[in-house]
Amino acid sequence: MTDGDTIRARIERALGSRIAAGVVPVGTLLSVPALAEEFRVSATPVREAVLELQRRGFVEPSRNRGFVVTAVDPSHAEHVAAVRELLEPPAMRALAALRPDLADARDAARRIADSADAGELEAYLEEDRRFHIELTALAGNPMLTAVVDDLRRRTRLPGLAALVGSQELAASAAEHGDLLDAIEAGDGDSAEAVMRHHIGHTTGWWAGVPE
Repeated sequence: MTDGDTIRARIERALGSRIAAGVVPVGTLLSVPALAEEFRVSATPVREAVLELQRRGFVEPSRNRGFVVTAVDPSHAEHVAAVRELLEPPAMRALAALRPDLADARDAARRIADSADAGELEAYLEEDRRFHIELTALAGNPMLTAVVDDLRRRTRLPGLAALVGSQELAASAAEHGDLLDAIEAGDGDSAEAVMRHHIGHTTGWWAGVPE
């Protein structure tokens, strides 16, 4: 990976997390020069990162001004969640049959819980993404891992910022440990159920909707 790719990916993750969590509100104008100054980089990796966010539907171009954060489409969120439910819960059931080494995943789950406790949403989302992608990868299907990663990157969680310090955020963070407990015990039914419930938060708590 080149330095440029690393910078672009870092900016994309940071901006994507802010928008996904609702930290950067809908309608906010993003200026490439201003972002380049914030991240202390040239405009090129910033523009590449923002164009990727446009592909994911997070922003849209505003003529001669920059990019504007788009409104969340509830039907899009439901469609993404529906596809994820077809893929991720069965993958967790398969992992329970394999019972892989989960030491790294346990460390990741602790980092997720710590980020939730500290109210660090960017760190929370990045650790959450990494946890699920690396866990999915243990199933041994690179295509599945790539598709799940792409779906997760398309997920908007506009209600997440309002959950800082709440019991709901702590409970959803704790579910990572519950998932690992089920996999470690070889309990496929529970692993699948926990994962399905966890995905449900994307159209529930994390979308600002009571469950």
